[in-house]
Amino acid sequence: MNGTLLCLGHGTCAQRFVALHGDGFARRIGTGREGGPRSGMEMIRFDGEAAPGLIEAAGRADVVIASAPPGEAGDPFLGPLGAALAEGAGPLVYLSTIGVYGDSGGEWIDETAPLAATAPRARRRIEAEAGWQALGLRSGRPVAVLRLGGIYGPGRNALRDVADGTARCIERQGQVFNRIHVDDIAGAIHAAVSQRFDGVVNVVDDEPSPSCAPVRFAAALLGVPAPRGESFEQAARGMSAMARSFWADNRRVRNDRLHALLGGALRYPTFREGLSALAAPESAPSGNCAG
Repeated sequence: MNGTLLCLGHGTCAQRFVALHGDGFARRIGTGREGGPRSGMEMIRFDGEAAPGLIEAAGRADVVIASAPPGEAGDPFLGPLGAALAEGAGPLVYLSTIGVYGDSGGEWIDETAPLAATAPRARRRIEAEAGWQALGLRSGRPVAVLRLGGIYGPGRNALRDVADGTARCIERQGQVFNRIHVDDIAGAIHAAVSQRFDGVVNVVDDEPSPSCAPVRFAAALLGVPAPRGESFEQAARGMSAMARSFWADNRRVRNDRLHALLGGALRYPTFREGLSALAAPESAPSGNCAG
């Protein structure tokens, strides 16, 4: 890789990609709500209106990573930057979510599963995916849509939650969740860009597991008691609408295509390897990919 990298949204995932693979680019540009220099990046302020400098960068960037979530008006970048992005030729990477699948009743699904989500946030993601794919078709650019599982990593993980007393152990029979370490997200982005991958990949680890599993494992690593288990029915009484929608979906998402893209195993195949590595001193924060 060389040339210019443009990160539309410079949140956790883009930051980690730059930290691990950014040396491969001669120029690195990111967008944020406030602009200003950040970690070796040229930052351009973006608040919905595209400045001339951002439009120019969008037209010339060799690699574009888009990670900002769509709002009620749709994807924040396709409208103001779509024409400029269509002028380029390099890979486009759109970071989405496995939430687009909706509920599979706990059954295994892969990238061929229908996009059956009903929550408004997930429907907006489906529309944004389609928008980026349509841009790729118009411009002849490869578009890698990476559907991410629940993100954890340095600064945001079950170890920290247990240590600060905020961890909860909510139990619901048969419910599992898919997770992914931010370093493996960075690896997936790198592979997609290097191979000019065009298509959809589920970026999740090898083991969908119950909500309590990483919490109890983290507590064991720290040598402290795990939080007392509480039923979902009890916990749901105090949940926000967003939290309840998160728990409404139960699925097991396959990652065979991710393994093929990477050419081998994940760095952290399950939460056990990931949390064990994170038991060392933490560094940068991790959480939402949006900038």
